[in-house]
Amino acid sequence: MIIESLLDTDLYKFTMQQCVLHQFPSAEVQYRFKCRTPGIDLAPFVEEINAEIDYLCGLYFTEDELAYLGGLRFMKPDFIEFLSLFHLKRKYIEVKADPARPGGIDIHVRGPWLHTILFEIPVLAIVNEVYFRRTFPGLPEAEGWRRLNEKIHLLLNEPDAEGLRISDYGTRRRFSRAWQRKVVEALKDRLGSRLSGTSNVLFAKELGLTPLGTMAHEYLQACQALGPRLRDSQVFGFEQWAKEYRGDLGIALSDVYGMKPFLEDFDMYFCKLFDGARHDSGDPFVWGERMIEHWAANKCDPRTKCLIFSDGLTVPRILELWRRFNGRVGLGFGIGTNLMNDRGPQALNVVIKMIECNGQPVAKISDSPEKGMCEDESYLKYLRQVFRLDEPQQKR
Repeated sequence: MIIESLLDTDLYKFTMQQCVLHQFPSAEVQYRFKCRTPGIDLAPFVEEINAEIDYLCGLYFTEDELAYLGGLRFMKPDFIEFLSLFHLKRKYIEVKADPARPGGIDIHVRGPWLHTILFEIPVLAIVNEVYFRRTFPGLPEAEGWRRLNEKIHLLLNEPDAEGLRISDYGTRRRFSRAWQRKVVEALKDRLGSRLSGTSNVLFAKELGLTPLGTMAHEYLQACQALGPRLRDSQVFGFEQWAKEYRGDLGIALSDVYGMKPFLEDFDMYFCKLFDGARHDSGDPFVWGERMIEHWAANKCDPRTKCLIFSDGLTVPRILELWRRFNGRVGLGFGIGTNLMNDRGPQALNVVIKMIECNGQPVAKISDSPEKGMCEDESYLKYLRQVFRLDEPQQKR
């Protein structure tokens, strides 16, 4: 089967799930799948996808896996005890053909946030692997290795880049589980310390790498319904995160409402409290310059902070960003699809996003418009009004 361990997911699903257990245990949510790649028909694969999800929902954490998670400094004993009883419940997810939706299928997750949060990554990995093995059966690995070797060569031969570090963020859109493991092993063997780690907890455990991740968009989206006031939802989310982790896992996500509201909310307190910020939409060079200016304006030395870039990265783009920002600020690069699904055929751009929390619509308003997702246009309009997103932006 495609997913054989509940650790075969991204670390930030566990860090968010622990926060949900302690801060929002009664929250009810809905998620929905979206295929952003035009001309794709996934309907013929619905039966196989459902069979894989049936198997996924029969998995439990092993004692060895629980011991590994419990050894991470930020995981708490009561959360590990919760995971010892946890499994994904089939009644919370439905997959069916729907010609009216992009990609021809509808994947709908509905239930307690605490019990549904771990669906996203393995289900996306299932959709990808079923699609590629059915559409391109027996695809040779040679082209994938050629492309990977080119990337490794560029990284190893960049002048004055001993401090450059990349990470694997590719689980959700990988070509296959086996291919991701081969790529991570190759990166570990050939890049050495230039590979910071992987977001995939299973491969981190098995290969002795550092598991990486903090928060995702869904966390701040849910805070739209869970916080005291919509305009304060981003501040509320950061405060609850700090309450949970007490200074650990200090990378803030900056693009749930766009850069302008983020900088307005990310005041001197948060600038000093958090270690850095993650970029996931919009122009990365503009974003990086604005973050450096913002830290300096809030009495923080940017060289003590970190910019994490994770939006559709390629190795040439990583090198451009490195040349621009190296020495001015700490840097990290999380590269996903271009590492784990670059074997010749076009990679799928598929997502599963939260659309509702506690009966209220939630939304992401990205600096890249195509990344936004909301099923309630009236709520989206209201959200833009509350965060003054249609007003002319002034440089801060």
